[in-house]
Amino acid sequence: MEEQKENRPEAVPDEAPAPPVPAACSPGRQHCRISDQETNDKTSTASSNDFSDPVYKEIAITNGYINRMTREELRSKLAEFKLETRGVKDVLKKRLKNYYKKQKLMQKEQISGQSCYDYICVVDFEATCEEGNPPEFVHEIIEFPVVLVNTHTLEIEDSFQQYVKPEINPKLSNFCINLTGITQDIVDKADTFPQVLQNVVDWMRQRELGTKYSYSMLTDGSWDMSKFLNIQCRVSRIKYPSFAKKWINIRKSYGNFYKVPRNQTKLTIMLEKLGMNYDGRPHSGLDDSKNIARIAIRMLQDGCDLRVNERIHGGQLMTVSSSAPLEGAPAPQMPRYRN
Repeated sequence: MEEQKENRPEAVPDEAPAPPVPAACSPGRQHCRISDQETNDKTSTASSNDFSDPVYKEIAITNGYINRMTREELRSKLAEFKLETRGVKDVLKKRLKNYYKKQKLMQKEQISGQSCYDYICVVDFEATCEEGNPPEFVHEIIEFPVVLVNTHTLEIEDSFQQYVKPEINPKLSNFCINLTGITQDIVDKADTFPQVLQNVVDWMRQRELGTKYSYSMLTDGSWDMSKFLNIQCRVSRIKYPSFAKKWINIRKSYGNFYKVPRNQTKLTIMLEKLGMNYDGRPHSGLDDSKNIARIAIRMLQDGCDLRVNERIHGGQLMTVSSSAPLEGAPAPQMPRYRN
């Protein structure tokens, strides 16, 4: 729902970038489960790392050389290592720096089964809307997509999509139809939100998310969970689902990782800076989710530690510190109806 998001400022400021850490996920690693004991063990290990080790001086010297390289030199070196060569110069520098850093740390045996999410569920809702988005208008979800990213193979493994029948404003505005491509006939034939949410829960449970495999939700900004899902649960008179109370806001992750300002974290700009084009129909929830997933995959390839950075508590949007223990979302369950 890019247009609605762009018209509203996000309430929570970016968190300051965390100190460099090894990438959380890379191809070929074993699927990992996260327990409190594992989290505590790895937290204490990370805090005891000796950053005076000569390896970090070597990394700093290498970073200095990389900073002085031209874009063509960067692309040539990346190609030599069979790495992605598309993207603006700052992205190429970050990619090459992370490659060298991982190689150096692996030589020192400091990377050994880092905790990570096995899967990332990318969600980008489409909701009812009117031109200008008047403040009194109640947005209702009309498309619920989920794109499942395997963080080990770095591929989109599966996807879910269902349309939703709105209750408060059952007739779509022409603006909404033109923006999303969702017609009145589509929503008239769709299930109401509680049934669609139950179908999402069943789909996720069939893939053993939160039981056999750890996972996290991921969105393009704060509004999908803190606004659209929050409002929809109130409209449908159900409690907010526990599995969606924490998520990765990829805009924050992208901005902090590539060191770019907030105004350069719009979906189309992120794709452009990474050397990619939008694939599909803009404002299609499923197509938006797939493109967000492509960005997440590229960030993982570049060495980014994608982890939860936002949550909702008491109906309020809150920031999650990068120093908070790493934990996956709980096994999906259908929330109860409100009294």
